[in-house]
Amino acid sequence: MRNLFLLGAILMSAGHANAAVLEAVQNRDLAALEQELSAGAPVDERNAQGQTALLVAVWNDDVETARRLIAAGADVNAKDRISDSPYLVAGAHGRVEILRLILDNGADLQSTNRFGGTALIPAAEKGHPEAVEMLVKAGVDVDHVNDLGWTALLEAVILTDGGPTAQRSVKLLLDGGADRSVPDRDGRTALEHARAKGYREIAAMLEE
Repeated sequence: MRNLFLLGAILMSAGHANAAVLEAVQNRDLAALEQELSAGAPVDERNAQGQTALLVAVWNDDVETARRLIAAGADVNAKDRISDSPYLVAGAHGRVEILRLILDNGADLQSTNRFGGTALIPAAEKGHPEAVEMLVKAGVDVDHVNDLGWTALLEAVILTDGGPTAQRSVKLLLDGGADRSVPDRDGRTALEHARAKGYREIAAMLEE
Protein backbone atom coordinates (compact mmCIF):
# COMPACT_ATOMS: atom_id res chain seq x y z
CA MET A 1 0.00 0.00 0.00
CA ARG A 2 2.82 2.35 0.92
CA ASN A 3 4.55 1.59 -2.41
CA LEU A 4 1.37 2.44 -4.32
CA PHE A 5 1.13 5.73 -2.42
CA LEU A 6 4.73 6.59 -3.28
CA LEU A 7 4.19 5.71 -6.94
CA GLY A 8 1.12 7.94 -7.07
CA ALA A 9 3.02 10.79 -5.47
CA ILE A 10 5.82 10.42 -8.01
CA LEU A 11 3.39 10.43 -10.94
CA MET A 12 1.52 13.44 -9.58
CA SER A 13 4.78 15.28 -9.08
CA ALA A 14 5.93 14.49 -12.63
CA GLY A 15 2.58 15.56 -14.06
CA HIS A 16 2.74 18.85 -12.18
CA ALA A 17 6.26 19.51 -13.41
CA ASN A 18 5.33 18.68 -16.99
CA ALA A 19 2.30 20.92 -16.90
CA ALA A 20 4.39 23.67 -15.34
CA VAL A 21 6.89 23.64 -18.21
CA LEU A 22 4.17 23.91 -20.83
CA GLU A 23 2.34 26.53 -18.81
CA ALA A 24 5.51 28.60 -18.47
CA VAL A 25 6.07 28.42 -22.22
CA GLN A 26 2.49 29.30 -23.02
CA ASN A 27 2.65 32.26 -20.63
CA ARG A 28 6.08 33.31 -21.91
CA ASP A 29 7.34 33.17 -18.34
CA LEU A 30 11.08 32.65 -18.72
CA ALA A 31 11.73 32.75 -14.98
CA ALA A 32 9.25 29.94 -14.34
CA LEU A 33 10.62 27.96 -17.27
CA GLU A 34 14.16 28.32 -15.99
CA GLN A 35 13.07 27.17 -12.56
CA GLU A 36 11.34 24.07 -13.93
CA LEU A 37 14.21 23.12 -16.22
CA SER A 38 16.73 23.62 -13.42
CA ALA A 39 14.64 21.31 -11.26
CA GLY A 40 14.95 18.58 -13.88
CA ALA A 41 11.60 18.88 -15.64
CA PRO A 42 11.60 17.18 -19.08
CA VAL A 43 12.25 19.68 -21.84
CA ASP A 44 10.26 17.77 -24.46
CA GLU A 45 7.10 17.06 -22.50
CA ARG A 46 4.00 17.19 -24.74
CA ASN A 47 0.51 18.62 -24.47
CA ALA A 48 -2.74 16.94 -25.53
CA GLN A 49 -2.04 17.72 -29.20
CA GLY A 50 1.36 16.07 -29.00
CA GLN A 51 3.14 19.41 -29.22
CA THR A 52 6.41 19.76 -27.36
CA ALA A 53 7.16 22.89 -25.36
CA LEU A 54 9.45 24.03 -28.18
CA LEU A 55 6.72 23.63 -30.78
CA VAL A 56 4.40 25.75 -28.62
CA ALA A 57 7.13 28.40 -28.44
CA VAL A 58 7.52 28.32 -32.23
CA TRP A 59 3.80 28.81 -32.77
CA ASN A 60 3.99 31.75 -30.35
CA ASP A 61 7.03 33.10 -32.23
CA ASP A 62 8.68 33.37 -28.82
CA VAL A 63 12.35 33.59 -29.69
CA GLU A 64 13.81 33.79 -26.19
CA THR A 65 11.80 30.84 -24.90
CA ALA A 66 12.76 28.82 -27.97
CA ARG A 67 16.40 29.76 -27.42
CA ARG A 68 16.28 28.52 -23.81
CA LEU A 69 14.55 25.27 -24.72
CA ILE A 70 16.99 24.54 -27.54
CA ALA A 71 19.91 25.25 -25.20
CA ALA A 72 18.38 22.73 -22.80
CA GLY A 73 18.37 20.08 -25.53
CA ALA A 74 14.85 20.31 -26.95
CA ASP A 75 14.27 18.12 -30.00
CA VAL A 76 13.85 20.47 -32.95
CA ASN A 77 12.43 17.66 -35.10
CA ALA A 78 9.84 16.22 -32.68
CA LYS A 79 6.50 15.92 -34.49
CA ASP A 80 3.05 16.36 -33.01
CA ARG A 81 -0.07 14.39 -33.91
CA ILE A 82 -0.42 16.11 -37.29
CA SER A 83 3.28 15.81 -38.18
CA ASP A 84 4.22 19.40 -37.39
CA SER A 85 7.61 19.91 -35.76
CA PRO A 86 9.45 22.98 -34.47
CA TYR A 87 11.63 22.92 -37.57
CA LEU A 88 8.80 22.46 -40.06
CA VAL A 89 6.58 25.13 -38.47
CA ALA A 90 9.41 27.64 -38.13
CA GLY A 91 10.20 27.24 -41.82
CA ALA A 92 6.64 27.15 -43.10
CA HIS A 93 5.52 30.20 -41.14
CA GLY A 94 8.63 32.33 -41.49
CA ARG A 95 9.75 32.30 -37.85
CA VAL A 96 13.18 33.23 -39.14
CA GLU A 97 14.95 33.96 -35.85
CA ILE A 98 13.85 30.64 -34.41
CA LEU A 99 14.51 28.89 -37.72
CA ARG A 100 18.10 30.12 -37.61
CA LEU A 101 18.50 28.61 -34.14
CA ILE A 102 16.95 25.35 -35.25
CA LEU A 103 19.12 25.07 -38.37
CA ASP A 104 22.15 25.45 -36.11
CA ASN A 105 20.92 22.74 -33.76
CA GLY A 106 20.19 19.58 -35.67
CA ALA A 107 17.31 20.31 -38.06
CA ASP A 108 16.47 17.31 -40.22
CA LEU A 109 16.43 18.93 -43.66
CA GLN A 110 14.72 15.88 -45.17
CA SER A 111 11.85 15.96 -42.68
CA THR A 112 8.42 16.31 -44.29
CA ASN A 113 5.01 17.49 -43.12
CA ARG A 114 1.64 15.73 -43.40
CA PHE A 115 1.44 16.76 -47.07
CA GLY A 116 4.79 15.15 -47.82
CA GLY A 117 6.47 18.53 -48.24
CA THR A 118 9.72 19.89 -46.87
CA ALA A 119 9.79 23.12 -44.86
CA LEU A 120 10.81 24.94 -48.05
CA ILE A 121 7.60 24.26 -49.95
CA PRO A 122 5.14 25.99 -47.58
CA ALA A 123 7.67 28.75 -46.91
CA ALA A 124 7.54 29.60 -50.62
CA GLU A 125 3.76 29.25 -50.80
CA LYS A 126 2.98 31.27 -47.66
CA GLY A 127 5.17 34.21 -48.65
CA HIS A 128 8.26 33.95 -46.45
CA PRO A 129 11.22 34.64 -48.74
CA GLU A 130 13.62 35.09 -45.81
CA ALA A 131 12.85 31.54 -44.73
CA VAL A 132 13.11 30.36 -48.33
CA GLU A 133 16.60 31.85 -48.58
CA MET A 134 17.71 30.29 -45.30
CA LEU A 135 16.38 26.85 -46.22
CA VAL A 136 17.90 26.90 -49.68
CA LYS A 137 21.28 27.88 -48.26
CA ALA A 138 20.96 25.17 -45.59
CA GLY A 139 20.66 22.56 -48.32
CA VAL A 140 16.98 21.62 -48.44
CA ASP A 141 16.16 19.86 -51.71
CA VAL A 142 14.71 22.64 -53.90
CA ASP A 143 13.10 20.12 -56.26
CA HIS A 144 11.40 17.93 -53.67
CA VAL A 145 7.90 16.97 -54.83
CA ASN A 146 5.15 16.78 -52.19
CA ASP A 147 2.10 14.51 -52.13
CA LEU A 148 0.18 16.99 -54.30
CA GLY A 149 2.81 16.67 -57.00
CA TRP A 150 4.18 20.17 -56.45
CA THR A 151 7.67 21.54 -55.86
CA ALA A 152 8.38 24.77 -53.98
CA LEU A 153 8.65 26.55 -57.33
CA LEU A 154 5.27 25.28 -58.49
CA GLU A 155 3.62 26.30 -55.22
CA ALA A 156 5.24 29.74 -55.37
CA VAL A 157 3.36 30.24 -58.63
CA ILE A 158 0.16 28.22 -58.24
CA LEU A 159 -0.76 29.23 -54.69
CA THR A 160 0.34 32.88 -54.55
CA ASP A 161 -0.83 36.18 -55.99
CA GLY A 162 2.28 36.55 -58.12
CA GLY A 163 3.21 39.80 -56.39
CA PRO A 164 6.60 41.07 -55.21
CA THR A 165 6.86 38.59 -52.34
CA ALA A 166 6.14 35.63 -54.59
CA GLN A 167 8.54 37.02 -57.17
CA ARG A 168 11.29 37.18 -54.59
CA SER A 169 10.68 33.59 -53.55
CA VAL A 170 10.73 32.43 -57.16
CA LYS A 171 14.04 34.22 -57.78
CA LEU A 172 15.57 32.69 -54.66
CA LEU A 173 14.47 29.23 -55.74
CA LEU A 174 15.85 29.71 -59.24
CA ASP A 175 19.11 31.10 -57.88
CA GLY A 176 19.22 28.03 -55.65
CA GLY A 177 19.09 25.75 -58.67
CA ALA A 178 15.39 24.89 -58.83
CA ASP A 179 14.50 22.94 -61.95
CA ARG A 180 11.93 25.06 -63.79
CA SER A 181 11.06 22.16 -66.11
CA VAL A 182 9.54 19.95 -63.40
CA PRO A 183 5.82 19.63 -64.21
CA ASP A 184 2.83 19.05 -61.95
CA ARG A 185 0.70 15.93 -62.25
CA ASP A 186 -1.12 17.45 -65.20
CA GLY A 187 2.14 18.00 -67.02
CA ARG A 188 2.12 21.80 -66.58
CA THR A 189 5.30 23.61 -65.60
CA ALA A 190 5.66 26.66 -63.38
CA LEU A 191 6.08 28.79 -66.50
CA GLU A 192 2.81 27.55 -67.96
CA HIS A 193 1.01 28.33 -64.71
CA ALA A 194 2.59 31.80 -64.52
CA ARG A 195 1.48 32.61 -68.07
CA ALA A 196 -2.03 31.31 -67.43
CA LYS A 197 -2.34 33.48 -64.32
CA GLY A 198 -0.92 36.56 -65.99
CA TYR A 199 2.11 36.72 -63.71
CA ARG A 200 4.33 38.53 -66.20
CA GLU A 201 7.28 39.18 -63.88
CA ILE A 202 7.45 35.57 -62.75
CA ALA A 203 7.00 34.30 -66.31
CA ALA A 204 9.90 36.49 -67.41
CA MET A 205 12.14 35.01 -64.71
CA LEU A 206 11.17 31.50 -65.72
CA GLU A 207 11.81 32.25 -69.40
CA GLU A 208 15.37 33.44 -68.83
